[in-house]
Amino acid sequence: MSKIPSKAEILQWISDHPTQTAKRDIAKAFGIKGAQRIELKRVLKDLEGEGHLQKRGKTYRDKDKLPPITILQIIGPDKDGDLIAKPLEWAGDGPAPRVIVIERQADTALGAGDRILAKVHEVRGDDHDYDARLIRKIGSNAKKILGVYRTGSEGGRVVPIDKGSDKEWIVRAAEVHGAKDGELVEAELVGSRARMGLPMARIISRLGDPSGPRAVSLIAIHQHGIPDDFPDAVVAEADAQKPAGLKGRTDLRDVPLVTIDPHDARDHDDAVFAETDEDPKNKGGFVLWVAIADVAHYVTPGSELDREAWKRGNSSYFPDRVVPMLPDRLSGDLCSLHEGVPRACIAVKMRINAEGEKLSQEFVRGLMTSAASLTYQQVQAARDGAPDDQCAPLMETVITPLYGAYEALLKARKAREPLELDLPERKIVLGDDGRVSSVAFAERLDAMKLIEEFMVLANVAAAEELFHRQRPLLYRVHEEPSEVKMDSLREVAQASGFNLAKGQVLHTKHLNRLLSQAEGTEHDELINISTLRSMTQAYYFPQNFGHFGLALRSYAHFTSPIRRYADLVVHRALISAHGWGKDGLSKAEEERLEETAKHISETERRSMAAERDTTDRYLASFLSQRVGDEFTGRVSGIQKFGAFVKLDETGADGLIPVRTMGREFFHFDADEQTLMGSDTGLKIGIGARVTVRLSEAVPVTGGVQLELLEIDGASLPRGPRQHRGKPVKRKIGASKARAAAKRKTVQRKRK
Repeated sequence: MSKIPSKAEILQWISDHPTQTAKRDIAKAFGIKGAQRIELKRVLKDLEGEGHLQKRGKTYRDKDKLPPITILQIIGPDKDGDLIAKPLEWAGDGPAPRVIVIERQADTALGAGDRILAKVHEVRGDDHDYDARLIRKIGSNAKKILGVYRTGSEGGRVVPIDKGSDKEWIVRAAEVHGAKDGELVEAELVGSRARMGLPMARIISRLGDPSGPRAVSLIAIHQHGIPDDFPDAVVAEADAQKPAGLKGRTDLRDVPLVTIDPHDARDHDDAVFAETDEDPKNKGGFVLWVAIADVAHYVTPGSELDREAWKRGNSSYFPDRVVPMLPDRLSGDLCSLHEGVPRACIAVKMRINAEGEKLSQEFVRGLMTSAASLTYQQVQAARDGAPDDQCAPLMETVITPLYGAYEALLKARKAREPLELDLPERKIVLGDDGRVSSVAFAERLDAMKLIEEFMVLANVAAAEELFHRQRPLLYRVHEEPSEVKMDSLREVAQASGFNLAKGQVLHTKHLNRLLSQAEGTEHDELINISTLRSMTQAYYFPQNFGHFGLALRSYAHFTSPIRRYADLVVHRALISAHGWGKDGLSKAEEERLEETAKHISETERRSMAAERDTTDRYLASFLSQRVGDEFTGRVSGIQKFGAFVKLDETGADGLIPVRTMGREFFHFDADEQTLMGSDTGLKIGIGARVTVRLSEAVPVTGGVQLELLEIDGASLPRGPRQHRGKPVKRKIGASKARAAAKRKTVQRKRK
């Protein structure tokens, strides 16, 4: 009679034979028969109870591994074009594994949200855990869509507002729910299809006139799923808050802190003050104060306000409105540092030397009163010798010392050399009717840079304070660019006649030298755009990997808790570290810091996408009256289907479809980022100067379509008109090999 296998032997068998995990398979493998099956069943049940196995039907499996046949949900392609999926069921202790779906030519097209039955195979890749092959598509989750409703004979249709989408959805008469022809609606996909094969939908929300100027940001808000209504319980909790008193706080009401913000600022959550350091050992140094609204006093862990703030992650800003992280009772009142009103704050007092180096820092939980609410324009005018009535009394005691400290900080900035990109920001200006009145370059005043430098220093101080006190926090992480991205940038630089050295540890100073080489040349904007695109995206994380772009070893977000949940976490960590109260970072929050970091990094990207889409729609609306006009611009992106051009006048991005470039075939080179005509040899690459004609601008989608007239000052060459050329024959083996070699980069392991 065979002996009952040990638990370790059973777990090893299941790991080695993932398709043979039924009790019958295990019994057969170990020669278990008769009454011994009862004992085997007990051992399997113990393993299940201990969390080592999970039972599915009649089979057992290692809960930290996917079964060989599993249900996955498609997330979408990543930056490398790989189709990423996640398991719908995951019982493991760690994060769900990363799965790449290997698509075959005959497979059904898959998109984000689709659910599939797949065969998975565990791999030991650098960046994923499983490969998956499609068995069959099993449908998708209910998905919300935004579009324009069009009435039909029996119900109607929803026409999409997404750029590049031509899909429509049928709505039965019973599912119209009062929607009118031409109205912007939110709809939900339903499982069946109409006779013509189009998907079915039901109207769940009516949003008004899609062409109305105020609908532009509303479309983006709904399209990206940004919560824009506060639940009643959250509003009630905010309304019940009372102003904080002096008890348990440092009295800072005599410190002449001032707020300096844009003229249209919706909140005032930071205040500053500077004075010369009287310590003879620090000649030419300054004492700086940065005070930040004490949001943590009002938004406590586990409260309704906290849950909603975590859900939103951050505020979202649009030209005509803001979707705040916190209700107006807090963001516009109790947590806004209004002039002459006592307000709770967390402040840091920093000493810097004449070279702008931080010598010390001291954090306090205080009560302050703003001496003045100033705008950037006011302060700049005062600095330039034209102070108004509000600034004149503050010149000697407040404004002049602030600029003195700023000039010292500029020395430290120059020494560390953060990345100095020169990409002018364009600002959309709306008229009283909500329509675009102009598109202008945003001002870059020294007063703005002054506040930025103060905030950067305060953020560094918060990160260093919590690190030295060994307290958990969320760092703002910006990792160095990948070797692949640097190789691409190096190729662009060499093609433009510049040099970016290889074989050295990359620092921002190396990139700044490249930017300096290009400054003032015809390649200036190209090199700036290419350098920006080579950067990784910043994110939040409980571990410190530094901030490459700012050239800082430690960086956290501390200065905007009204609009960023990350800053609220840092405030709570400071409260706990200094023992200032019971409203600090809770143990539960500490345990889920990684989850919070991932979530708020995603909500930040969601807001950025919504804000970008809104800008595109406003620009398309502005340009819609100028169809047929000619514009100059520069090629900013190349894809197989065409070339993207950034227009000089407005900064709008438009597409030149490849089908409009002539009758020849255009070969797309992904490595070189070029399109080349097979007959004429016309080569279109990033950075090329072009003249284009505006052929279409659609405000509802934000789509701008262009016609290419000239490239680099020359008219387009004309190829044979009798037929389209055939694809250029190229040896692509070397190109593929080079690309494959680039992808073999070592990724940092985070544990």
